[in-house]
Amino acid sequence: MSKVTRRSIKSASISVRGIVQGVGFRPFVYGLAVKHNLKGWVYNTSEDVRIEVEGEAEAVEQFELELKTKSPPLAHIESVTIVHHPPRGYKNFEIRHSQAQEGKYQLISPDVATCEACLGELLDPENRRYGYPFTNCTNCGPRFTIIEDMPYDRPQTTMRSFQMCPQCQAEYDNPLDRRFHAQPNACPKCGPQVELVDNQGNPVTPIESGSSPITAASQLLKEGKIVAIKGLGGFLLACDATNDTAVKTLRQRKKRSSKPFAIMVTTVDEAKRHCYVSPEEEDLLTSPQSPIVLMRWKEDSSVSREVAPNLRFLGVMLPYTPLHHILLRGIGRPLVMTSGNLSEEPIARDNDEALRRLSGIADYFLIHNRDIYSRYDDSVAIVERGTSQLIRRARSYAPYPIRLSFEARQVLGCGAEEKNTFCLTKDNYAFLSQHIGDMENMETLEHFDSTISLYKRLFHMEPEIIAHDLHPDYLATKYAQELGESGMKLIPVQHHHAHIASCMADNGLKPPVIGVAFDGTGMGADGNIWGGEFLVADYRNFNRVGHLEYLPLPGGAAAIKRPYRTTISYILTLLGGNALNAVIATLNEMKGKQSQLASIGQVTEVEVEVIKRQIERRINSPLSSSMGRLFDAISALLGIRGEIDYEGQAAVDLEMAAYSSVIARRVSDEAIYDAQESYPYRIVEDAGIRIVHLGDLLSTVIEDLHQGISKEMISVKFHNTVAQMINEMCHLITDETGITQVALSGGVFQNRLLLGKAVRLLESSGFQVFTHRQVPCNDGGISLGQAVIANFAA
Repeated sequence: MSKVTRRSIKSASISVRGIVQGVGFRPFVYGLAVKHNLKGWVYNTSEDVRIEVEGEAEAVEQFELELKTKSPPLAHIESVTIVHHPPRGYKNFEIRHSQAQEGKYQLISPDVATCEACLGELLDPENRRYGYPFTNCTNCGPRFTIIEDMPYDRPQTTMRSFQMCPQCQAEYDNPLDRRFHAQPNACPKCGPQVELVDNQGNPVTPIESGSSPITAASQLLKEGKIVAIKGLGGFLLACDATNDTAVKTLRQRKKRSSKPFAIMVTTVDEAKRHCYVSPEEEDLLTSPQSPIVLMRWKEDSSVSREVAPNLRFLGVMLPYTPLHHILLRGIGRPLVMTSGNLSEEPIARDNDEALRRLSGIADYFLIHNRDIYSRYDDSVAIVERGTSQLIRRARSYAPYPIRLSFEARQVLGCGAEEKNTFCLTKDNYAFLSQHIGDMENMETLEHFDSTISLYKRLFHMEPEIIAHDLHPDYLATKYAQELGESGMKLIPVQHHHAHIASCMADNGLKPPVIGVAFDGTGMGADGNIWGGEFLVADYRNFNRVGHLEYLPLPGGAAAIKRPYRTTISYILTLLGGNALNAVIATLNEMKGKQSQLASIGQVTEVEVEVIKRQIERRINSPLSSSMGRLFDAISALLGIRGEIDYEGQAAVDLEMAAYSSVIARRVSDEAIYDAQESYPYRIVEDAGIRIVHLGDLLSTVIEDLHQGISKEMISVKFHNTVAQMINEMCHLITDETGITQVALSGGVFQNRLLLGKAVRLLESSGFQVFTHRQVPCNDGGISLGQAVIANFAA
C-alpha cells in the first residue's frame, strides 16, 4: 500500500445543532471516526456538538455523509455546518470535556421510553441489571426531568449524588459502549433504589422474604389496593383496571367521578386484547415517546367500564420505564395509571410532597431516591385518518421545540386558563412547555412560574415581550400584567386568533387562511364570549367574517357546569316560552320509556323562572357565540348530559351517542361518515359578518324528539349539520377572498366524529385542510399562537 501523501489529507471543522446531547451522539461520532481512520476530537458546547476530523479525503467525505444519515435514533439534527481547512496534524481521535458558553443554548432531549437493549438486560436473569428499575443508556431513560442546567453533564442533573461503581464508570468512559456518557447510568450497586411505604410513610416489609418492593406492590395491586408510584415526571396513582371496586374507590378518593382514566398494559398484544389497534396506533404506542393513545375500546375487554364511563375510546399506554415493565409483568393485568394529584392540582413530584398530598388517596407508595427536577404528565394522542395528533403535550415531547418559519424575537406567550402551557420563542424555535394544568389555584401558578424560570435558564432567554389572553381574570393574564408593571411590553391576543395562529405555526403555513375556531369559551374583541368563529387570519391580524349567533348563558359559569340552563336559555331566546313548555311536557312523557330523557323535564319551575328573569334582565347572562355551548345545549336537550363532572363532558357524551347509532344498526364505522341527513339553519349577513342563526336547527331537533326519533340518530344528524355549516361558510368566504387554505382549531375539534366529517367535506370541496399535529388543538396550543402573533405585532 502506498504511503498517504500530505496532499491527500483533508480536514474539516463541523458544528452540529439540534438534539445532539444526551442521545449518544459523541460516541457515535467517535465510532464513525475510528471506522474511517480519522483523527481529531469531538466535544459538547452549550449550543452544539463540535467536531474536527482529518484523514484521507474520501474518508472525511464519507464521515460527513454518515454523520447526517446514520445518526443515533434519538438524535434530531437541525443543522450541520462544515468548514474545510488545512490539516492540523492530530495523532488520534478523542472525546474532549464539554465547554459551557455564556449566552448559548442547546436543544434538550425529552425523556425517552426504555429501549429494546435495556429491556433485554432488565429481563435477563444472567445480567447484572436484571430487575433493576433504573436501567438506562444513551438511547433511553430520563433526560429533561433530571436536568437542572446545561451542558448536559451528570453534575448538572439530579444524579449527581450517585457515584458510579467501577463497572458503571468503565461503561461511562468507553466511547464504544452504548452507556458512554449516559448521565443517569447506574446499577443495583451504585444507583437509586426503590422503597415501598404505607400512606403514613412507614416502610413495608414484603411478605415473601427476599422479594422486591416492586413485587410487593404488584401483590397489593392484585388485592385491590391503590398504590402511588413515583415515575419519570411525578407520581402516578395505580390500581387494578379490571377491578370495579378498586376503580370506583380511586374515583371517590381522587374526587374524579367520571372523567376517564388511562390504563397501562404490558405489550402491544395485550393492548390489542382490549382495543382495536391500527398500524399507525401501534407505531405510536411503541414509539420512543410512548404516549397514551386513545383507541376504540372492544366490547369484550376485561377492563372495567368504570375506567372510562360511557366512552367508546380507551386511553392506553405501554410501560415506558423499567419500573413499569417489572410492575406490569408482576401483576399480569392492566393497571389504571393516572396523575398523582387531586383534580386540578399539579402532579405530585417529591416523596414528602406525595405523602402529604396523596395519603388520602393511595394506600401505599412505591417511592425512590432519584429526585425529579421538572414535573411531567403523560402525553395523550389520537390517530385520525392515519395521522397522529397530540391532545396533551408533555412527557417525551416537551421541551422539544416547534420549528418556526421566521427568525423569532424572545417572546413569552402565557397561555390560557384551562389546559395551560406557556411558550417561549427564540431564533427559529418555539419552546412550548409541557402541560401545566388548569390555572385555578396557587399551586398550579407556582408550577407555571417555576417551569418558566427553568426554560429561561436552559435556553438562555430573557423575554422582551409578553403575550397574554384578553380575559382580565385569567391567572396567566394577571401574571403577564405583573411583568408589565416592571416595564416589559405587553401584547394582548384574542383567544381564537391565537388558536388559528397556533395551527398555522404547527403546520408551517404561509398565510392567509380561513380559520375555523370552535371551542367553549374565549374572550372576544367586543367583550362577548366567542367560540363559534370563522376568521380570515394571518400571523399579525384577523378579520372576523362569521360566527354563530349570540345567545345568553344564564349564570355564566353555572350554565357551563349545568348545560340544561343553556338549553333552556336557547329555547326561550330562539323559540319562546310556549316551546319550552312543550319540550318539558314531551320529555316528561318520555320518562317511562327513556328515563335519561329527563334533564330538562326535571328542572323545577322555580329554577326555570330564575333563568327567565336572568335572561330578560341580562343578569349575569353573558352573550356567547360558542359552538361548545351549542353541543352542550343539544346534549342536555336530548337528556344525554344535563350536568357535567368535567369540562366538555356533555359534548363528549353527545359524540358517543352518535357512535352508538352505528352499534345499534350493526353497520360499519364508515357508515356514520356516509350519513348525510341534517338539520336546517340560516346564514344571514349583518354589517359584513355572516351570522349562523340556530332557531330552525333547534326547532327541528325538538320536532324529531316529538316524533320519537332516537337521541343517537339526532346526534348523527346534528354532527352532519355542524360539518355542513363549516363547509358552507368556508365556501362563502373563499368566494369573496379566494383563500383555499382552511385551518381547524379549538377544543371542539377533539370530537373525532366532527373532525372526520368536516375534513372529508372540505377536502371533497377542494379545500386544503390543516389540523393540529405536534400541538394540541385545545387551549394547550394557545400559548404558541400568542407568542407567534406577538412576534409579528410587536
